Amino acid sequence: MRRGDLEWGSIPELVRSAARRHGEREAVVDGRTRVSYEELGERVERAAAACIASGLRKGDRVAIWAPNTLEWIVCALGAVSAGGVLVPLNTRFKGSEAAYVLRRSRARLLFITGTFLGTSYVASLRRSDVELPDLEQVVVLADSAPEDYRTWKDFLAGGDGVGAARVRERAGTVTADDPSDIMFTSGTTGRPKGAVITHAQTLRCYDLWSELAGLREGDRYLIVNPFFHTFGYKAGIIACLTRGATMIPQSVFNVDTVLANIAAERISVLPGPPTLHQALLDHPARDRHDLSALRLVVTGAAVVPLRLVERLRGELRIATVLTAYGLSEASGIVTMCRRGDDPATIAATSGRAIPGTEVRVHAPAQGEPGEVLVRGHNVMRGYFEDPDATTEAITPEGWLRTGDVGVLDASGNLRITDRIKDMFIVGGFNAYPAEIEQLLGLHPDVADVAVIGVPDARLGEVGKVYAVRRPGSTLTADDLIAWSRREMANYKVPRQVEFVDSLPRNASGKVLKTELRSGPGR
Repeated sequence: MRRGDLEWGSIPELVRSAARRHGEREAVVDGRTRVSYEELGERVERAAAACIASGLRKGDRVAIWAPNTLEWIVCALGAVSAGGVLVPLNTRFKGSEAAYVLRRSRARLLFITGTFLGTSYVASLRRSDVELPDLEQVVVLADSAPEDYRTWKDFLAGGDGVGAARVRERAGTVTADDPSDIMFTSGTTGRPKGAVITHAQTLRCYDLWSELAGLREGDRYLIVNPFFHTFGYKAGIIACLTRGATMIPQSVFNVDTVLANIAAERISVLPGPPTLHQALLDHPARDRHDLSALRLVVTGAAVVPLRLVERLRGELRIATVLTAYGLSEASGIVTMCRRGDDPATIAATSGRAIPGTEVRVHAPAQGEPGEVLVRGHNVMRGYFEDPDATTEAITPEGWLRTGDVGVLDASGNLRITDRIKDMFIVGGFNAYPAEIEQLLGLHPDVADVAVIGVPDARLGEVGKVYAVRRPGSTLTADDLIAWSRREMANYKVPRQVEFVDSLPRNASGKVLKTELRSGPGR
């Protein structure tokens, strides 16, 4: 089997190779804008020139806070081609959440959207009042920008004096073992940590992903998964570059838009969380759209009902439906089903370890649940500038402790049964109780708080809060939810609140979430 890291060596080389190999083939369709692979290569090179002109050095962190668009693709690949290390920011973040990651990563350059879903990201960042001493430039992906920021057009023009030879020379200094990106992910501490992934890891993993999924030249791929997430960026943009597939980015998860895009653009590939596919199947206007080009669905990130797999195959006649499991610390991919697996295996498990990696379950006996451990080329280099957290996450033998509980069957298929880290998934977004608890703890009327995930018909899971009021407080559930909407990203906002006199704790003071999960409120 071909190895992507040996084939290309770096992401800039993959971009140049794709431009040569696929030339006039459509690379990106974003609204009315249609860009060929050759033109995409030119745009990326121009963005790289602008990064070099702005003073970006190899290894500098470059953050992007923007939705799925052509500009995201161009500035991300341009920054990486100039030797930058990509730091994607979640579009659901509030200003203080984005500022924390910018400060922690010491990002020197930030690409930021103007206004998205009625929110000014620039204003949100400024309101955070967080000192960002390392952030030298902010480029607004719009036609206008505040006085001390630059517009995208102005930024690109700044690189016009940097010749193609200099861009190629800089790109040539990027090696397979250099970091390509830092994906920030929250852990049990509640503060996001940055998983450092290299060019070699990215190329090897997503060339493998493309091979296992059966992605091919000429496929038309609707990328609804957000680019700030490993799956959107790497199983989306990087995978398409390896095969010459066409990327159709969609900035907002809206089922009507998904249906319209599938029909209008003859979409053949649609990865996404089960909620996306369920909404598609249940849409009342589904039959009025031509969905016949769809042939490949890859899902995961939550429990996948067997009925969903059967309906995708039966009602939409999708030839290949696969499930997978991954986490940022393992390059976003650990296990994956294979084409030809039976529907029950696809629905009940996340498949087998990807080639070149090992998965084992630390359990009392075979077939029993235990913590999932991963070892191989996909495991991160470590957490960015956090050796203690890295030592805690990766054993001396190289095994990554995933914090997830699972069971391996006799064929090596993995079934995730629980999460040690208590993470729950809201409509495809990872929500971390410790992080939400930390934010809720800032409320002046909250004395003590615990968060768990509870089932939700539409989103899969949502947050439920158990809160202890401060003496004399008249705080209501509606008050706390409204406050949360102002202070945190929407997917983190709890949907249920139960006030209690005290939280159940063990002898060491840790909240007994098992008791909360089995309590009368569930």
